[in-house]
Amino acid sequence: MPANLPPQYYEAEKRLREAKTPEEKIEHLEEMIGIMPKHKGTDHLKADLRRKIAKFSEMSGKKAGGTRASLTIPKEGAAQIAIIGLPNAGKSQLVAKVTKATPTVADYPFTTTVATPGMMEHENVQIQLIDTPPLVVSSSVFWFSPILKRADVLLILIDLSTDPLGQMEAIISLLDGMRITLDKNRTQDENGRELVYKETIIVGNKIDLDPDGRNLKDLKEMYGERFPVVGIAAKAGTGIEEMKRAIYRLLDVIRIYTKRPGGKADMTEPVVLPRGSTLEDAAMEIHKDLLARLKFARIWGSGKHDGVMVGRDHILEEGDIIELHVPK
Repeated sequence: MPANLPPQYYEAEKRLREAKTPEEKIEHLEEMIGIMPKHKGTDHLKADLRRKIAKFSEMSGKKAGGTRASLTIPKEGAAQIAIIGLPNAGKSQLVAKVTKATPTVADYPFTTTVATPGMMEHENVQIQLIDTPPLVVSSSVFWFSPILKRADVLLILIDLSTDPLGQMEAIISLLDGMRITLDKNRTQDENGRELVYKETIIVGNKIDLDPDGRNLKDLKEMYGERFPVVGIAAKAGTGIEEMKRAIYRLLDVIRIYTKRPGGKADMTEPVVLPRGSTLEDAAMEIHKDLLARLKFARIWGSGKHDGVMVGRDHILEEGDIIELHVPK
């Protein structure tokens, strides 16, 4: 089976060739693993990349599976969202509020020292959040940048009680040092190094400490045309549902439901796919071997008639129900 690697993989491979230190090479190898499709055609390639990671880990004095543990957080759910912010922005408080994860929460900075994942539910969709250590100049430990580059979206958490625009400027500068940009038109830094663009949502936390809303308004005026900007109070739970809706809209995904021949559709656990996905994409997502065995399919929703047979290239729409037929 061919690997069918996307363009982003070859961009990361180019950065790997240009990397000078073992830590940088590990970073780009992990990025390549995160980007490559998950099917039999990539199994050998993935194993080869992991062998290289082990070699460079030994060269850098890092034990594989030890210090690197925070580096490889498997993606789960519809998307992986990395939450970033300056010290004491409330990242751990937010993750604890909307997931079942139990990061350390305290009223003093630097309580998070590792990356902690948790699952957030929006309606019937699961979205993975990752609580990360605070962004500071010394936060560029070798495993931090790959986590952010592998994530589908960055959630920038801003403390609304103090200088939100200054916080954003500092965060953008720190990301730039990791070769991460929030500007999709910017592909290189001033030194000619390639940058990785990340989709972003800005969440202003502690709206209770911004009573006149001035700081949140400043954020929206400065960044609202480029990114979704919402206000919350993580501790009290205020604005959480609006934040979830904004994240879901940013992901630009659709929910597809399945049914067995002659049975009822399962409307509790949708298959979540990027908008514009085809029936073939859905079959691959459900099970990597299903596509090869697929005989035909029927669809309810975006077909001309309910239950009509459709081809593998049929473009799916939100709420479609598919019935996949394979030989018995």
